[in-house]
Parts: sequence; C-alpha cells; structure tokens
Amino acid sequence: MGKGRSNRGFQRPAGAGSGGMMQQLQQLQQQLADAQAQLAEETVTASAGGGAVKVTVTGDQKCTAVEIAPELLEDVDAEMLQDLVLSAMNMALDQSRELAAERMGPLANGLPF
Repeated sequence: MGKGRSNRGFQRPAGAGSGGMMQQLQQLQQQLADAQAQLAEETVTASAGGGAVKVTVTGDQKCTAVEIAPELLEDVDAEMLQDLVLSAMNMALDQSRELAAERMGPLANGLPF
C-alpha cells in the first residue's frame, strides 16, 4: 500500500507551499500597513447640538479638532457643553471605527486560516 499511493482527488492549491504562504502573508502584512497609514490620514467629523459642537477624528482614532460655535458660549451652561462635546466625540469615534472596519475588513477576510 505504501509504494503505489496516489493523490487522487487531492490537488494542492496554488501557492499552498510554505514559500507561497509566506509570500501571501508578507503581501497581506504590507497591505495592512498601507491601509493603516491611509487611515491615519483620513478624517471623520461629527457634530452635536445642531452643529454647535464639532469633533474631528482620524481613521486611527486620534482627535484632531474640537470646534465650539461662539454663539454657544454666550449663554454657556457647562453641563450642556460637556454633554455636547461628549456626544460629538463618541459619534466621531464610532464613525472612525466604521471607517477602519470598512478599510481593514477586506484585508482581514484574506487571512489564511
């Protein structure tokens, strides 16, 4: 039985050798690094209070700007301002995570497991 074995019905997928797998992993690693670099450059902006507070966050979730409309500060209510900033920040972070998932998701689907 040992000498005449055949691989009937079994075909090795293209690039399935360890060299092919390493090459695929290196390409994927480069694509992930490129996508992460691109995310660091992209921004999303969320607003709260009808645009009175705006927060801008990068795709790698770093806050780059907080804008508060000057007219909001005329009758400032510290608690309301805090709530608006918090709300805008959380919305911007959610959008940033969605952007990251959008950009990185297709790459993660290509991981060979």
